[in-house]
Amino acid sequence: MPTLILVRHGRSTANTAGLLAGWTPGVALDERGNAQAAALPGRLAELPLAEIVSSPLQRCQETIQPLLDARPALTAHSDERIGECHYGDWSGRKLAELSGEPLMEVVQAHPSAAAFPGGESMRAMQTRAAEAVREWNARVERDHGGDAVYLMCSHGDVIKSLVADALGLHLDLFQRISVEPCSITAIRYTRLRPFLLRLGDTGDLASLAPREEPSGGDAAVGGGAGAP
Repeated sequence: MPTLILVRHGRSTANTAGLLAGWTPGVALDERGNAQAAALPGRLAELPLAEIVSSPLQRCQETIQPLLDARPALTAHSDERIGECHYGDWSGRKLAELSGEPLMEVVQAHPSAAAFPGGESMRAMQTRAAEAVREWNARVERDHGGDAVYLMCSHGDVIKSLVADALGLHLDLFQRISVEPCSITAIRYTRLRPFLLRLGDTGDLASLAPREEPSGGDAAVGGGAGAP
């Protein structure tokens, strides 16, 4: 079965503003995010990509555009199932404000029980994304063969949930996974089980350096802004 390259979108204006974007329209890449997207074709130059699939949200579409420009033979397919979690009433709010909400403790410690007011549950997000991957695996294998490589551009929480699914981890453990903006995660699917080949690879180690403001013990809902 195919190898899936998961790319988280580049750093966005919502990331730098500390907002939980969700499906809020008009959230674009910031200057760093555009630079990350511009570097993507070079990072993936050795990979013979068979298909590109993307979340319909602007920040993902902007992330893959340089790659499409570099490979005019490829077209991008949009799939809402790998779009961001529907955060409902939380969308567009500051993460600093949301940290005091009782639901945030559930999101951190028991995400399989977390459902966002006016939105969807994290369990539903994982289910739709995993179903999309399995359907695209079958389609890519049918059209391009079992050794094909294809790419999906998605969002932090979605990618983390797919990694948990591939590793056989309960969703309640997915907050232990971290994926930086424009990082690359690779999963090779086989008939019996997936293999995680790369996780959150950014090509640099800047995010491991100590930060002036410690991030604390909680996971970044939505994925975080990455290295400064």
